[in-house]
Amino acid sequence: MAAAGSEMSSNTESGKSYSRRDRLLEIEGLVQEWWKEKDVFRADSLETPPNPGEKFFGNFPFPYMNGYLHLGHAFSLSKLEFAAAYHRLRGANVLLPFAFHCTGMPIKASADKLCREIQKFGNPPAFHTVEEEKNADPDPQPDESDAGNQGAPDKFKGKKSKAAAKSGGDKYQWEIMQSYGLSDDEISKFQDPYYWLTYFPPLAVEDLKAFGLGCDWRRTFITTDMNPFFDRFVRWQMRKLKKLGKIVKDLRYTIYSPLDGQPCADHDRASGEGVLPQEYTLIKMEVVPPLPQKLSVLADRKVYLAAATLRPETMYGQTNAWVLPQGKYGAFEINETDVFILTYRAALNLAYQKLSRVPEKPSCLVELTGNDLIGLPLRSPLAFNEVIYSLPMLSILTDKGTGIVTSVPSDSPDDFMSLHDLKSKPAFRAKFGVKDEWILPFDVIPIINTPEFGDKPAEKVCVDMKIKSQNERQKLEEAKKKIYKGGFYEGTMLVGEYAGMRVQEAKNLIRSRLLELGEAVMYSEPEKKVISRSGDECVVALTDQWYITYGEPNWRQEAEDCLAAMNLFSDETRHGFEHTLSWLNQWACSRNFGLGTRIPWDEEFLVESLSDSTLYMAYYTVCHLLQKGDMYGSDTSSVKPEQLTDEVWEFLFCGGPYPKSSDISSSLLNKMKQEFEYWYPFDLRVSGKDLIQNHLTFCIYNHTALLPKHHWPQGFRCNGHIMLNSEKMSKSTGNFRTLRQAMEEFSADATRFSLADAGDGMDDANFVFETANAAILRLTKEITWMEELLAAESSLRSGPPSTYYDHVFANEINIAVGTTEKNYSEYLFREALKTGFYDLQAARDEYRFSCGTGGMNRDLLWQFMDVQTRLLAPICPHYAEYVWRKLLKKDGFVIKAGWPDADLPNLTLKKANKYLQDSIASMRKLLQKQVSGSKKVKGNVSAQPNKPMIGLIFVNEQFDGWKRECLNILRSKFDSTTLSFAPDREILEALQQSLIGQETNFKQIQKLCMPFLRFKKDEVIAVGVHSLDLRLPFGEMAVLEENSELIKRQLGLERLEILSATDPDAVRKAGTHASLLNQNPPSPGNPTAIFLSE
Repeated sequence: MAAAGSEMSSNTESGKSYSRRDRLLEIEGLVQEWWKEKDVFRADSLETPPNPGEKFFGNFPFPYMNGYLHLGHAFSLSKLEFAAAYHRLRGANVLLPFAFHCTGMPIKASADKLCREIQKFGNPPAFHTVEEEKNADPDPQPDESDAGNQGAPDKFKGKKSKAAAKSGGDKYQWEIMQSYGLSDDEISKFQDPYYWLTYFPPLAVEDLKAFGLGCDWRRTFITTDMNPFFDRFVRWQMRKLKKLGKIVKDLRYTIYSPLDGQPCADHDRASGEGVLPQEYTLIKMEVVPPLPQKLSVLADRKVYLAAATLRPETMYGQTNAWVLPQGKYGAFEINETDVFILTYRAALNLAYQKLSRVPEKPSCLVELTGNDLIGLPLRSPLAFNEVIYSLPMLSILTDKGTGIVTSVPSDSPDDFMSLHDLKSKPAFRAKFGVKDEWILPFDVIPIINTPEFGDKPAEKVCVDMKIKSQNERQKLEEAKKKIYKGGFYEGTMLVGEYAGMRVQEAKNLIRSRLLELGEAVMYSEPEKKVISRSGDECVVALTDQWYITYGEPNWRQEAEDCLAAMNLFSDETRHGFEHTLSWLNQWACSRNFGLGTRIPWDEEFLVESLSDSTLYMAYYTVCHLLQKGDMYGSDTSSVKPEQLTDEVWEFLFCGGPYPKSSDISSSLLNKMKQEFEYWYPFDLRVSGKDLIQNHLTFCIYNHTALLPKHHWPQGFRCNGHIMLNSEKMSKSTGNFRTLRQAMEEFSADATRFSLADAGDGMDDANFVFETANAAILRLTKEITWMEELLAAESSLRSGPPSTYYDHVFANEINIAVGTTEKNYSEYLFREALKTGFYDLQAARDEYRFSCGTGGMNRDLLWQFMDVQTRLLAPICPHYAEYVWRKLLKKDGFVIKAGWPDADLPNLTLKKANKYLQDSIASMRKLLQKQVSGSKKVKGNVSAQPNKPMIGLIFVNEQFDGWKRECLNILRSKFDSTTLSFAPDREILEALQQSLIGQETNFKQIQKLCMPFLRFKKDEVIAVGVHSLDLRLPFGEMAVLEENSELIKRQLGLERLEILSATDPDAVRKAGTHASLLNQNPPSPGNPTAIFLSE
């Protein structure tokens, strides 16, 4: 942050004063020196195991080190930081470690890209400007919402790497590095991928220290084999998983980057995170010879239209095949005899699934359009029609499946309506050269019966929904969902060798039969478009590689048991994990490109980036003793990496026997074991919600497999993403801030303040610049107020609280202590900021105003300053530390000062003060209205020439008459168990049978009772059953009389009387205005004021 200090040394920038922000930056630098001097965030284990609440170990997914930390990182991290600071403040022994992830392909890919640019354009490069590049869509994110819709299949916003995306649209890696402020000489060094690892992590440490992160930096490290200690840890983890049978080698379908030549896991993707392979059955529809002229070169081959289907059980009902007339197709060699006609995209996927004569390269023998295929005679597996024909369909998507579609009009609304249109519209047939004999003889063939739709479900649902044409896409989509769900779960086969069998049972049997007979092949493709960080579109490949067997039933049960015992802080988070556990299956854990740890038994491969980051929280507990504070593990003076055998790790983490063969000193081994046993299990891991579907679930799986049950994770807290000023954070639009930029612009504490205020739930939060600027103003003004107060301390009242205002203020402080503790403990930091700062500020301001000439109480103000400083310390620690030491002259550090003591809140006093403030506000409005004669005039009341100077406040402290009767009835008809009232009919009957029900004018009274009853019922639901009490829990007249001076001062009155509305003598004082008491009679909680002139 040294550069930041020099840049911000001036107090004026762009014509604005930055002196307040600079004051905070100055304070932050000072406080960080205090912390550094005493090493306040160092966390060491104790010999005795901690009792619940005595220790807190929280951690955060280590960020990837291909650039600077940004506000997105800071937002999620702030949740952990605030939680850890809260526990530290309460006296817990707190461990918050932090490390840096360098595993995977992005750094290596960027380094290689730099090399290529320098080779092609020189050093420094002289890039050629290409107009198309200038005009490229600036938004690099994929438009995934359109992935399944009709439209140009190649339409994708910005096929750039994620690094380029984050650079604001820069095309070249060199330009991306320039955007970081790097010189040409410096950029050239980044051709070495390991240089990235030496450059960005130390800068991140600088930024996090400036942020005030309460981290034990002795425990920091980087991943990859550059750190030999962590490398040994990951090798042990992988060997143990393999030994347990949880890593296997297998041929599996996986998302794959042809450009990178390896599987493309979630963290390797620029877009399409979470997308899985979609498996189809590819039906081989043989073209009946003789072949047409366009296909004559294939006369010695077997030629098939290859149609991808998710429902092989429906193939009995085929009436034709569909092709897209304008679609681009090809005849691709599958082997020496077979040729498939399909799209190039599908052929590319097949080529990576061992279904191409040339591996990984589609071999196209003839280029075709859909028009070339119309009218081809076909023999299709299972079809009752011996020969069917290929016909035109205009709604086929060529970015899904193969571009060839089987037609089953009995069960597909799309097929039924398309067939209907062709049959009923001769002109439509003529347009595409469709002969009558290709379509007119073919009728719907019933193949499946469902209880809801019968044996011709597509026809029935189209008739029921009044669908008239194949162009009614929205209706047809809805119809398809209805049929497919009912057909699969409730349908029964009517035909074939599995007739009478439930569809969900027959489906796999029919598919297996088709595969055995060679009438179909398996085919997979990505569910949606996936773009790798290298910029190419991914395919699905059938790869022989190492997999972790997530989803294995017994292991999944253990993961579910772990999840059930965890604190997840929201139902939405729990549902996300439950959903992930329901589908997560084998995960490819090996790569052959990038940085990382080698698979120990197969060093051709690297451990994939999401597989070396599932157990490292355990490594935090011992790494400071191994690496001695050096993040790269280059200090081997205490232990050499090769001494860390599997027996050592088993002893440290798994309760294994003492490693007698180890030459590591027993004192060090026992110290490391003590550290792990003391800190584990970790109490909290904070993360963005996007990691639920991979990293966080992997973390659960690996802990349950590798560690004893008492060391399984205790809690995950997930949050949404962060927006800046209500808009998506994006470099391409300029709506982006690195953490360093935010701290330079606002200071660390104002940034933290705004992060706390941004939101706490799973929805996206909002970092507002105005909030950060307001925080600068609030914090600096508060320091000034305290300085002025302490300078004038001798003028304050001393002694215990004595006035009504003293007691109210003291009570507000007690309430703030209790509610803020609850909010912090539930990790609701926005609420903690409200109750621990905003509400306290409001209470202090009200107290200052209420005291008037009587003055404020010195001891109460000291208590306020002490409490507010402690309550704000987790969020704004630099400010709080400065106030604690410099202004309050306290010993030690506020971050460890202990939670403030407080008496139990007096809720009755709280209600009484609300009553007082609400009454004053109501009377002020009434007085303004009386003086001005109009609600619209809001002038200064005291400036009015005929302003009344006498106030008569009439109070009725108890409900009586028909209101009393109504409340008694409601109390008798309220069930405190269910918190509900009896039906209105019963309440009305009780009213009719009551004393007022016998009154001769009951009908008139009833008109008043009904709205009162409704109002009171709603009030009970809103605030509680005490709303049915006949009087308030405090004396209204006593509260108003005790605060009569305050009321007079606030309303500008010379004289004030508090009177009972039930006292005839008091009512007579209203004189000619007594009628107002009948028009607006006072009731408990609602006094009536009358204002008179002298």
